[in-house]
Amino acid sequence: MDIEQRISLITANAEELVTADELKELLSKSANPTAYIGFEPSGLVHLGWTLVASKICDMSDAGVDVTVLWADWHAYINDKLGGNLDNIRTCAKYMEDCFEALGVNKDKVKYVYASEVLDDIAYWERVIKIAKVTSLSRVKRAMTIMGRTEDEAEVDSSKLFYPILQATDIFCLNADIAYAGMDQRKAHMLARDAAEKLGWKKPIALHTPLLPGLKGGDRMNPAAAKMSKSDPDSSVNIHDNDDDIRRKMSKAFCPPEKEEENANPVLMLCKYAVMPRIGVLDIDRPEKFGGPVSFNTYGDIAGSYFSGKLHPMDLKKGVAEALIKVLAPVRSYFASKPENLEAVKEVLKGLGKL
Repeated sequence: MDIEQRISLITANAEELVTADELKELLSKSANPTAYIGFEPSGLVHLGWTLVASKICDMSDAGVDVTVLWADWHAYINDKLGGNLDNIRTCAKYMEDCFEALGVNKDKVKYVYASEVLDDIAYWERVIKIAKVTSLSRVKRAMTIMGRTEDEAEVDSSKLFYPILQATDIFCLNADIAYAGMDQRKAHMLARDAAEKLGWKKPIALHTPLLPGLKGGDRMNPAAAKMSKSDPDSSVNIHDNDDDIRRKMSKAFCPPEKEEENANPVLMLCKYAVMPRIGVLDIDRPEKFGGPVSFNTYGDIAGSYFSGKLHPMDLKKGVAEALIKVLAPVRSYFASKPENLEAVKEVLKGLGKL
């Protein structure tokens, strides 16, 4: 596989790469560069993970050694799962299952807990050095990466550690590429800025889009309207049954305007969950409305929809059936290996969140 093919794999369905020249140079020098993505273990997984799982597979296929960091102490700071580290680590084990169920080869990815990395004094030396070259105002602005506002640091000062810790993770894992959704961009830019000031290796930043919630997106502020596990009806859970998927999709926001394309959750699910996974969208509709139709590219789906040839309800029904197919392997996986899923459900029940 040549460099251009590797770049194409790494950047497929990405929204931003900082920078293309840096990635090309990296791949010209290294057959196996390193990448990292961090996750707060915080609950049941939704369909947004299909995009992340696919990207991890893409990078692995391109020769990138990927590390997934289970950010257990970060989740503790962010008050996830009752601020209980045992709960958080139980969820991390379940999330490893989710990645495998979504097609990530467990032998091609390394899983690390933040608590393992934080145990090294060198980690805290880097924390202090990054903090020394980063202003307090920049740290506060970066708190949106954890779904918090600047004002919340006034209530709980531990929140101020979070952006610095996230930047430090990148350097302690020696990551050439920092990968995440667009909502984590500020942490990556903070890390790149600190690296420049400190003379450290500057991480390449790779960002994929955030899937908008089913109730309606906001193309001006996608992070505020992203699919979220905290609102079950705003997302399709990877464990939802067929009827739940059909019910949620039937109510999904699906504007007909081209300018609202990126805020249209139905189309974005086509683009990032359906087409990369099964490569076709079949829509079964009555003959009086044009009869059954199949699409082999996202561009054809969007073109038909915005031209008025494809009715919103037909699109939503077709996507619902496609998502049922996409999630069939997940259902099969957890039917044979339910232990970690059941454990995290018990945690959520105990917290009144299920």
